[in-house]
Amino acid sequence: MVNCCGLVTVKNEPVPLKSIVVEVSVQGHVATVSSTLQYENQEQSPLEAIFVFPLPGEAAVCRFSAKIGQTEVVAEVQEKQKAQEQYDDALSSGQQAFLLEESDESPDVFKLSVGSLPPGEKASVSLDYVTELAVQADDGLRLCLPAVLNPRYLPQGSDSGSGGSAQVSSVPAGSVPYSLSLSAHVSSPHPISRVESNCPLDPLNYLNTEKTQATVSLAAGHQFDRDVELLLYYQDTYQPTAIVEAAQASAKPGSLMGDPVVMLSLYPEFPKDVMSSMTSHGEFLFVVDRSGSMECPMHLGSGSQDRIGSARDTLLLLLKSLPMGCYFNIIGFGSSYESFFPKSVEYSQKTMDEALQKVKEMRADLGGTEILQPLKHIYSQPCLPDQPRQLFLFTDGEVGNTKEVLDLVKTNAGSHRCFSFGIGEGASTALISGVAKQARGHAQFITGQDRMQPKVMQSLRFALQPAVVDISVKWNVPKEVSVTPLSPPIRVVFQGQRALLYAQLTGESSGDTEGSVTVKYSLAKQPVENQLSFSLKPTENTGMTVHRLGARTLIQSLEVEEREQDGEKEGVKEKVIELSVQSGVSSAFTAFIAVHKGDGEALHGPLLHRHVPTPMLKLRGCSLTDWDFSSSVLERDMKLSELDEKADQLVCSASKFVVGTKIGFFSKQGACEVLECDEDCDEEDFDSPAPTSKPVRDPLLQLISLQKASGSWVLEAALAEVLVKTEEEVSKPKPAQVDQEVWATVLALVWLYGFKMEAQEEWQFLAMKAVSWIQAQKVASVSECVQAGNTLLGCQVQKDTLGL
Repeated sequence: MVNCCGLVTVKNEPVPLKSIVVEVSVQGHVATVSSTLQYENQEQSPLEAIFVFPLPGEAAVCRFSAKIGQTEVVAEVQEKQKAQEQYDDALSSGQQAFLLEESDESPDVFKLSVGSLPPGEKASVSLDYVTELAVQADDGLRLCLPAVLNPRYLPQGSDSGSGGSAQVSSVPAGSVPYSLSLSAHVSSPHPISRVESNCPLDPLNYLNTEKTQATVSLAAGHQFDRDVELLLYYQDTYQPTAIVEAAQASAKPGSLMGDPVVMLSLYPEFPKDVMSSMTSHGEFLFVVDRSGSMECPMHLGSGSQDRIGSARDTLLLLLKSLPMGCYFNIIGFGSSYESFFPKSVEYSQKTMDEALQKVKEMRADLGGTEILQPLKHIYSQPCLPDQPRQLFLFTDGEVGNTKEVLDLVKTNAGSHRCFSFGIGEGASTALISGVAKQARGHAQFITGQDRMQPKVMQSLRFALQPAVVDISVKWNVPKEVSVTPLSPPIRVVFQGQRALLYAQLTGESSGDTEGSVTVKYSLAKQPVENQLSFSLKPTENTGMTVHRLGARTLIQSLEVEEREQDGEKEGVKEKVIELSVQSGVSSAFTAFIAVHKGDGEALHGPLLHRHVPTPMLKLRGCSLTDWDFSSSVLERDMKLSELDEKADQLVCSASKFVVGTKIGFFSKQGACEVLECDEDCDEEDFDSPAPTSKPVRDPLLQLISLQKASGSWVLEAALAEVLVKTEEEVSKPKPAQVDQEVWATVLALVWLYGFKMEAQEEWQFLAMKAVSWIQAQKVASVSECVQAGNTLLGCQVQKDTLGL
């Protein structure tokens, strides 16, 4: 359950946002999301409402309008400073104005300012964005509506700028004073199998017999205690597709919006013999968030493991699954960082045992979330010869300097590949997806009831597969047509993972109406080629979705280029602004501005400022005193003198004070967080950190923890306990000529295949190690061992199934 406490404003001011209505239109692999926000000023004075909210990191905001009474004002995109000045001018002259701008620190946080609403006035603001749907491990396509905006930690000394994250205001998830309704229309070239969500849905309603169109809605009564996640499942997801979108009729031919744009979804297929080979080389660095927020539970509900506990279990799995001959290290980070070893060590029984002991002792005790310094430290270390360096980054993604982190990752992407994992609700999509994208890796999000381990092991499989190199893309079109790629070059390809390409098509062909694209690459020194043909004839009206996604892709590439050059390269910023204005897509250098001139009369009375709170998930069990958020990030700071003067009691200590039913915590910067309690909540709930989670007695994890680095198991009491047998019962059926270690290893494999097939993705690598070890022992009577193991454990596992 959500904890009984949460952040509240001291004066408990009324919030003018009343409701949010969201309509989603999904076309295959992309979605257009339209949100309408209803505001109402119920106060006696004119006011300005400010709402800071998250969007998916890859989203392209493409339309913004406001309606006051019966009059609708459509916003236009302008250079950011010019838009801000126009907004301020409008307010000072008594006009109503609306400003939408991207945060300076992170492209997935936006700030909406609704200015000069007269007393009693209602206004509705509409916002449209387009986004690509991410492919999940189980082939689902994920659309996430981030309802929860976690506070973003900014390192000390960072300039928060004027970006959105400097003005976040939060309340407990269950206390959000506005409502949300959501409906989705799904259309796909392939039949829709099902739609799932982490929130209750009304039944799926098919609109045709082919099941290629359907509608679905969020069930009534949604609580803002989590992101809203939709998972769409199509038949034949892996079929490559191409969409050619017609030009905008009013746009100038030759410009991005004035030419057709093609979007290609490619699914590279690797040869099977190559896929069965796993590398034994590599330097694996596991970079784990140990900030205070990692003590929060993984999800709502009783018995949920905390995030750091899940990370410990995952590290156990990873350490047992690494191949002999590789190198590894584990780095924990928060306000500071700590390495298990001074530098990466070779994987052996000794180093694995040492690391596992340190993993057991690992706690969420390193303060705030500062990811930049540990990354700088890693990148400063020389790489080992013939051991490609691969980072596995685990974080709940609450940082405020996302763009700075991504720029650092991109600079070092040539020598470092990175797989990233966003843990819990509100993890920054811009950070998690951006790190993987810039460093040629793969991103995973672990939310709701998701288990971390299967997703991490899928990424380990990608990391151990032979790397794809020498990737080239060749467009084949009639000579009258020229192709301008909008996407950056493909830098990474994984088996079964989609690659999206956008390109502008200029000119028309009199004859041929077909084009094709060929992707060539080298895999395990073998040349591989995938080709997709497509029609040059534009598809039906798609609402300019493809153009806008193409524009957003190009804008993001140019923004990175501009930051790398530190603004010194002429024309890049100007090109971004020109593209943004032309396509109507948001960027770091532009903003949407709408001014409603009304009757031109100046508004009377002082202009009140109201921050609309974003839901922030805080769960009982978090050690809140460990949350060290900079005062520049959270606009909830207050001085002791501003507390309610009528409070019954005031208890003050170095880090905490209590005022009636309010409890506050001081951060190390002297900022203060105030929390509201219910009647059952007492001071002791906050006095001490949450109890560390007890080791979970999961038989699978017990068995895994007993495996040796080489891949074998030892015949011991602990193994018998997992098998629910006595030591004597386990030892007695061993074939006479078989070594005890071989017998124990065969038993472990039979148990895994007999009882834990549903978790195979988690133990597949350590089973492969076990099989390799048995084969290296050159045992003559493996069949007899497997048969005896089946009899003992009551299984029917075939020798071939085990890979023996």
